[in-house]
Amino acid sequence: MINENKTHKEDGFMKKLFRVIGLLMSLVMLFSVPLLAFSQKSSTTKKKIVLGFAQIGAESEWRTANTKSIKEAAKKEGIILKFVDCQQKQENQIKAIRSFIAQRVDVIAFSPVVETGWDTVLKEAKDAGIPVILVDRTVKVSDPNLYVCWIGSDFVEEGRKAARWLVDYMTNKLKRKGTINIAELVGTVGSAPAIDRAKGFREIISKYPNFKIIASQSGDFTRAKGKEVMEAWLKTDLKNKINVLFAHNDDMALGAIQAIEEAGLKPGKDIIIVSIDAVKGAFEAMIAGKLNCTVECSPLSGPLLMKTVKDLMAGKKVPKKQYVPEGVYPAEVAKKVLPTRQY
Repeated sequence: MINENKTHKEDGFMKKLFRVIGLLMSLVMLFSVPLLAFSQKSSTTKKKIVLGFAQIGAESEWRTANTKSIKEAAKKEGIILKFVDCQQKQENQIKAIRSFIAQRVDVIAFSPVVETGWDTVLKEAKDAGIPVILVDRTVKVSDPNLYVCWIGSDFVEEGRKAARWLVDYMTNKLKRKGTINIAELVGTVGSAPAIDRAKGFREIISKYPNFKIIASQSGDFTRAKGKEVMEAWLKTDLKNKINVLFAHNDDMALGAIQAIEEAGLKPGKDIIIVSIDAVKGAFEAMIAGKLNCTVECSPLSGPLLMKTVKDLMAGKKVPKKQYVPEGVYPAEVAKKVLPTRQY
């Protein structure tokens, strides 16, 4: 009788124990589902951002520095960069953007070779839910919401800065009187910097009737084309008329310097030269007395681009326009400033 009671009690204890174990297992299962979901969410959050960048090409020292800045900043921020060199062709950039859309990248960025002709491909990106960032150059589209923001320089102001320096230099330092004839090497036709730099430059010199643009032609932002155009000018009667060369970038100016020297003239003296970009080559030319001034257009937009990409992915609102700070460098400061230049 005693053994039966003992056995009965043991059976009751075991049943209670199994109930407790069962309850604990239920609780474990109940909490494991949200824990698994949280783990999966954390894994998704840690997924690296993928950025597709369609670069214009490698037409100048400036562009090379811009590419380097973007690649280094992406690496530093842990962003996967899909980079395409589009060799200065709009059709290549459009093809690259469509490839990024097909690959479902998180963000697309590009520096448009020209301003127009982007509506269709940018609408495709928007329909795919992929934000687009413009870098360096702008576009003209029917709907400004086809891109989320633009990062770069104030090209109009760069043109103004070049003109202000020129007027002051010719009028106050050189004490030049009478007509001052200017030859202009224009950037890629239809590109934002070419359009805006020309606009800003003319805005200022239009206030001074003795400053006249007597020749204006595209050098396509390249050193070789800048040299070619300048050579052609100097084989005409313009050789004895040009007082000033305004180049939309340093590479064209450096090419023109070669042509001027080959024509038996002294660049920086016989022809005053002001250009835009402020690359190392321009500072070296100023130290050599062959270039008179360069206006900065900073290519170091990589860090700001990566910050903007991360902000977009975090759901933050970003400014529609973001400017990179820039200065003006006349020849007299070149030797001091050159060692500090990053490009």
